[in-house]
Amino acid sequence: MADARDSVDDPLPPHGFYPVSLNLVGRKCVVIGERTDREAVEKVAALRAVDADVVWLDDPAAVRDADVTDAFFVISTPQDEALSARLRALADRHKFLFCAIDQPRYGFVAMQAIVESGPVKIAISTGGVAPRVGKIIKEALQHVLDAKFARFIENLASQKRRGRTTTPERADRREAILAATEGFTLQITAKYPDWFEEEPPSP
Repeated sequence: MADARDSVDDPLPPHGFYPVSLNLVGRKCVVIGERTDREAVEKVAALRAVDADVVWLDDPAAVRDADVTDAFFVISTPQDEALSARLRALADRHKFLFCAIDQPRYGFVAMQAIVESGPVKIAISTGGVAPRVGKIIKEALQHVLDAKFARFIENLASQKRRGRTTTPERADRREAILAATEGFTLQITAKYPDWFEEEPPSP
């Protein structure tokens, strides 16, 4: 079995990160980052939105081991390698989930960019390789999955609810929803930088 230090020495896992969603209701989640840190502000808001028990440590220099040892999930935003290494060692010892923003060498959780439109949520992850690419994908999807899309999904949900009372057979209800989605398509194109377009394809 590989030593835990091996994974720390290698910035990224060889096969990427395993995608998963977490139920954080009532669980202690610690965010480390100053009040002026946009990443910390966003992470605190996102965790509170899913009813996590959020503790915000806004003075990274004052973080004590005891502040995180009983946490379920810890997110650290400062680009402080000493702090990140210490938190990783604590995570390995106390078995909490740990994300070091933009420092995949230390964290073993990669944050995903979330696109939301009505009840639809799409998580995007580049496995820590290219966060900016993930952001571009998020913005493109968010542009397409706009308020009109949200109304479309809500309309389908209303039809589905009505169908439970008007159409007794489950198979018939399913066919009705499938028919209602006919004609819906989604088109997104990608444009690449010149240096990549000029690069010869790999054999």
